[in-house]
Amino acid sequence: MKILVLGASGLVGGNCLKYMGEMGQEVIGTYFSFKTKDTVFFDTLNLENTNNFNVDDFSPDAIVHCGALTHVDYCEDNKEESYEKTVRSTLNVISLCKQLGAKLVYISTDYVFDGSDGPYSEEAVVNPISVYGKHKLEAENAVLQQIKESIVIRITNVYGDEIRNKNFISRIVGMILKNEKLHLRLPVDQYATPVNAHDVARAIYELLLSGKEGLYNISSSDFLNRVELVQKILNRFPDAMYDMYELSTEELNQPAPRPLKGGLENNKFLVEFPTFEFSTVDDYLDKFEK
Repeated sequence: MKILVLGASGLVGGNCLKYMGEMGQEVIGTYFSFKTKDTVFFDTLNLENTNNFNVDDFSPDAIVHCGALTHVDYCEDNKEESYEKTVRSTLNVISLCKQLGAKLVYISTDYVFDGSDGPYSEEAVVNPISVYGKHKLEAENAVLQQIKESIVIRITNVYGDEIRNKNFISRIVGMILKNEKLHLRLPVDQYATPVNAHDVARAIYELLLSGKEGLYNISSSDFLNRVELVQKILNRFPDAMYDMYELSTEELNQPAPRPLKGGLENNKFLVEFPTFEFSTVDDYLDKFEK
């Protein structure tokens, strides 16, 4: 299988590029703003950019669209840019897939829900409360409506190995390992289902191999708020230096509203792939044991 991973210098895309390559597939990964040694340039906002990797010549069987603007508060204050980088880019990728006859995998989020009653199944009623969530929902609807055989996966609180170490868990661990003091102001009322990006890549690969289509939640068994998540990390590093303030979301006064009781149920995926095993945050932290 020939697979093009858009946004392969990021967390999910990087893990997809690495894992699918290890599985013996012919995989090309692209970047837009952050170049890595294993990626080529591609601008999803301008398919005619002369610097773009020649996708026509590669002729992928599947395109995994991982590129997005994921800073929720930034999206709230920059609605036009959020639309361009989340919705417009996806519409362009849809056009590209139609042109190439390629299957599309789109990465969405639990922010398509309002957070009143999570974790959510695929059948739950969507009701995004932030600009980011509204744009992700618009993009996923376009994918599902315009490409019948497409796959949309929803994920949240993704962590794992990443070149820039930007994700929350690895960033916290990295600071501890460098003996840097943590200054933490954490919401005690925001719940989610963290998932390892490596597991996300594995799940996408299984979905592609099996010819699946439609909507799937990808999550692990952890269901935690941010304080509980950090406490898991601190329990592994008793010498960590930190001060931590447990606050409500209202007290944090973040620009974008958050789904408080968020997270995702993965029953549909596990019924179809009963031997698939998701890892946990504790499994990931095991690798840092001294």
